[in-house]
Amino acid sequence: MNVIRPNSLQARDIAYVIHPQTNLAKHEQTGPSIIMRGDGIRVYDDSGKEFIEGAAGLWCASLGFASDRIAAVAARQISTLGYYHSYRSTAHPAGIELAEKLIELAPVPMSKVLLQCSGSEANDTAIKLCWYYHAAHGKPEKNKIIGRMGGYHGTTVAAGSLSGKPDMHVDFNLPLPQFRHTLNPHYYRNHLEGETPEEFATRLADALEAMILEEGPDTVAAFFAEPVMGAGGVIVPPPTYFEKIQAVLKKYDVLFVADEVICGFGRTGNWWGSQTFNLKPDIISCAKALSAAFMPISALLISEKVYQAMVEQSRKLGSFVHGYTYTGHPVAAAVALEVLNIYEEMDLVAHTKRVGAYFQSKLAQFSEHPLVGEVLGVGMIAGVDLVADKAARTPFPNMPSIDEHLREAGLIVRVIGNRVAFSPPIIIEERGVDEMLKRFGTALDRAYADTRSS
Repeated sequence: MNVIRPNSLQARDIAYVIHPQTNLAKHEQTGPSIIMRGDGIRVYDDSGKEFIEGAAGLWCASLGFASDRIAAVAARQISTLGYYHSYRSTAHPAGIELAEKLIELAPVPMSKVLLQCSGSEANDTAIKLCWYYHAAHGKPEKNKIIGRMGGYHGTTVAAGSLSGKPDMHVDFNLPLPQFRHTLNPHYYRNHLEGETPEEFATRLADALEAMILEEGPDTVAAFFAEPVMGAGGVIVPPPTYFEKIQAVLKKYDVLFVADEVICGFGRTGNWWGSQTFNLKPDIISCAKALSAAFMPISALLISEKVYQAMVEQSRKLGSFVHGYTYTGHPVAAAVALEVLNIYEEMDLVAHTKRVGAYFQSKLAQFSEHPLVGEVLGVGMIAGVDLVADKAARTPFPNMPSIDEHLREAGLIVRVIGNRVAFSPPIIIEERGVDEMLKRFGTALDRAYADTRSS
């Protein structure tokens, strides 16, 4: 049992801090894990124990956990202009340069950039813009938003409603009434007997069309999707899925928002997940690796047709009445711009394709492990499904203590239900992959031993 010493960091944390996504009652007894410093792909706790951080924090620390170069950029910006807003036609160089760069990098032609502070804010704002767009076209009743079961888009009231995760809704009085959720594209878990991946994709597209028709096409505003579901367990869509989904959206004049908060900036082996899966979105949200998590910032990339609707509404109403105090914060913008420079210097796409292919091939070898039902991934992101029965694809009713064994082995990854999710910092090299997966194998064997002895 963890003994909490009086006046220790753990005791002070219990006394004063609320932690997201945490069993608060249990936390009062066990206290936090305290991370003191980072170096490359590794972090160190207050006992000095070293961990390979195979989740990049929350999918976001793409350049690792400390950077003198980024610190110098932030310090220079703070010493020049540490804050200014972007309200009422006010601008600063860092925000202008960042927006310009994002339009240059966009996977499909985009018109403008709206800077925000977090992925949740970006998706929440995208929902508002979808409503705004249809109102500008005289269709305010076209206001229903469709997400997917298992999808994750943030924890604001609207983004949480859009997320298809029931645990995020319980007792928060969510989802809001305009939100719907269509089928999850996880072929391994959800396909019918004898159904091919392409047939599965067709069934899901048909289900989306049936939902739109049942709701009434004149009431459906937008569909949101992550190119690869992240917090849903790293779900890579089957072949032809997005091709068929996008055809349905186009047929019924439904806006498509690509949530690139996790997938953007190299995670899937390209600059954008939209390039990996040939998506043609009307709006793109991005965050996380935009600043490599060194500063809180996000962005919406907005197509010309959506922007023109915003202009028309602004003309009619007198102003685009939306924004946050820290929208386009100059320090965050300067850091994000430098991060994008670093990505270009390291040849982001070539690096993630090379190391990602190595990572996927090495991780795939765990498919033979008695606990593993599926290894699924692309680029620098992957999920491993743990099963009680491989042939029947039966998940564990109570997961073995895999997270505990992972930490004992010196590895931090994301355990999501019966899935173990990997998204290491993109700076990882082949040697780091080898060590990360060696530690994973150790933890997996120990978890398997637990199942045999229970």
